Amino acid sequence: MNRKLILSAALSGLMLTATAQTTVAPAIPRDRKIEKKVEALLKKMTLEEKIGQMTELTIDVITKRDNSTQEFQIDDALLDTVIGKYKVGSILNVPQGVAQSKEKWEEIIRKIQDKSMKVMGIPCIYGVDQIHGTTYTLGGTFFPQGINMAATFNRELVREGARISAYETKAGSIPWTYAPVLDLARDARWPRHWENYGEDCYVNAEMGREAVFGFQGSDPNHIGKQQVSACIKHYMGYGVPVSGKDRTPSSITVQDMREKHFAPFLEGIKAGALSVMVNSAMNNGLPFHANYELLTEWLKEDLNWDGMIVTDWADINNLYTRDKIAGSKKEAIKIAINAGIDMSMVPYEWSFCTYLKELVEEGEVPMSRIDDAVRRVLRMKYRLGLFETPAYNHKDFPLFGGKEHAAAALQAAEESLVLLKNTDHILPLPKDKKLLITGPNANSMRTLNGGWSYTWQGHRADELAADYNTILESFTQKFGASNIIYEPGVTYKEGGAWWEENAPEIDKAVAAAANADYIIACVGENSYCETPGNLNNLFLSESQLNLVKALAATGKPVVLVLNEGRPRIVNEIEPLAKAVINTMLPGNYGGDALANLVAGDANFSGKMPYTYPKEINSLFTYDYKPCEDLEKMSGAYDYDAVMSVQWAFGYGLSYTTYAYSNLKADKTNFTADDVLTFTVDVKNTGNRIGKESVLLFSSDLIASLTPDIRRLRAFEKVELQPGETKTVTLKVKGSDLAFVGYDGKWILEKGDFRIQTGNQTLNITCTDTRKWDTPNK
Repeated sequence: MNRKLILSAALSGLMLTATAQTTVAPAIPRDRKIEKKVEALLKKMTLEEKIGQMTELTIDVITKRDNSTQEFQIDDALLDTVIGKYKVGSILNVPQGVAQSKEKWEEIIRKIQDKSMKVMGIPCIYGVDQIHGTTYTLGGTFFPQGINMAATFNRELVREGARISAYETKAGSIPWTYAPVLDLARDARWPRHWENYGEDCYVNAEMGREAVFGFQGSDPNHIGKQQVSACIKHYMGYGVPVSGKDRTPSSITVQDMREKHFAPFLEGIKAGALSVMVNSAMNNGLPFHANYELLTEWLKEDLNWDGMIVTDWADINNLYTRDKIAGSKKEAIKIAINAGIDMSMVPYEWSFCTYLKELVEEGEVPMSRIDDAVRRVLRMKYRLGLFETPAYNHKDFPLFGGKEHAAAALQAAEESLVLLKNTDHILPLPKDKKLLITGPNANSMRTLNGGWSYTWQGHRADELAADYNTILESFTQKFGASNIIYEPGVTYKEGGAWWEENAPEIDKAVAAAANADYIIACVGENSYCETPGNLNNLFLSESQLNLVKALAATGKPVVLVLNEGRPRIVNEIEPLAKAVINTMLPGNYGGDALANLVAGDANFSGKMPYTYPKEINSLFTYDYKPCEDLEKMSGAYDYDAVMSVQWAFGYGLSYTTYAYSNLKADKTNFTADDVLTFTVDVKNTGNRIGKESVLLFSSDLIASLTPDIRRLRAFEKVELQPGETKTVTLKVKGSDLAFVGYDGKWILEKGDFRIQTGNQTLNITCTDTRKWDTPNK
């Protein structure tokens, strides 16, 4: 790569940043006191100290194992090298790869902070992936995974879950969590499908904003004692790899990147997110960690955002070793830092410090770029109050892991489970009947939680979450031990790969069914995370399919429970089940939530946050183009492109029913500057209390660029007593109906739109075309 081009891009970028700051309001309001402190400290720092602040190493680099106790401990000599010599400003990850107690976390971080403050007078910032609750702190509260939180369509639950996670994370003195995950789950094959808020960009944006507020509070300049910094990730387009496999290339158009993949990050930045983590992969051949346009222009300049960009694991080095856009590690560092990276998750050694210093001295990385990056790191530390309180006393967090937090997690789990089928109203089940609990997921905490749970792959959850209930244990408590028969029929291989199963014992389950009135077949996936979760076959395993087929052949009614991180193809067995429930990954309280719902002590209200495919070659999303699902095109050749969906985005049943009526708009003609107010009456027409997520969609009927078939524009969740009617109000900005045109510019074109919620539709008309010159509306 031409060094002069790199340098020119970096320098011009800095000038553009200065210009942007005069024309675009800061995404986070400037705090003069903080800025004064940052500048004063920056002037005192040596080049080595500045580069150290841009460096993040894993905790394993500074720990050793005690041979007598086999426990880890901080190695004083290594700590002195990392912080004393190289002035490293950030440590991440979990000692020995397993969750620690809040007391141990405090001990670890206090020792690191004592060293950092003594050597530099600058605190370290410690980061951990607590993505669905306090998942790396023993005894902490686990919430459902992101995909489940999306299924609740309940913003309040997302904010409260993040608030509780922040509180409990801070109890261990950890100030920084790598969450929320705002990738779009738009490819069912992708192994990180379950970490984010589903396939829709609006849902991800709404839930992402709520999570940022929950983690950080409402003042990003002053993160409180019980709050942490959010790190929205993975910027961006991570969820649509062409191959479906983790960390592999995507091919995203400018239109989709701006309109869909950027939308959640834009909303997170507007909410005050202090940091962003970058997508590990590449788009159209250019790795995101080298993408000056997306890192510096879209984030920092266009939004006038003064937060910090951190890499993902070893991704600067990957520019050299994997992606082949650099001829050496040193050149990879030059490319990434000049592109806009502020902190490198190195993570195992400190050559980054040596190489970056050389690059500055050689003029390959301008000092202005170093100062900009370090300002962002220091600013974040001041905003977190780390200079005043580098570590906290765990005793000051008495609600940690308590009943109040557990109740919130249970509610989230209950509202996230989706009832997909309930033939003849077989559910709820009577409590005096005998149930066969079967399937590999029936007696497993690991499968309820998924990855990022106690360990990276979640493989020790059965041991570390033993105090919580598996599905079997929850049903035993709910229905009584005398009414429960357990015979799994299929089991996962202990110590094997996540997908490995033992030789099936289906005959045992079939024999046990003779004594049961109902069969609860718990099938799906074992836990996995990231690249190890890649697969070559989206069908549910053959043994599990055969288990359900054999059980259905007994004539006993089957309730199919899907416990999986991504949709596995089940079209062979869905017709055999009387009821189907999608639990996804509901966390430590998932078994209790399922038992409450199946027994009728709670009502289903979850709706599908993604499109569940019926066939292996029918992988698409609800906001598809018209020609993607075309039954017949007239002419000599009878072209078609029929897609088959098992369950649609937004689908979900309840024990009660709802009737929609009287959809109205406050105006039927509008422009980009208008706010449209829609109202619809929703009535609970059944005999049970229930919660209904009211989803409002728009369809642009004619546009200069083929429009999506429909788009979600608003949602609200309401609780209704039997027979009760509520008028639900949903607001949509006229500008929200704009799209990104072929030239990459936002445009709202005059013409007709169809609005739909439930079975209600109406048409509205845009009376004036507007095109935006700015990158964001």
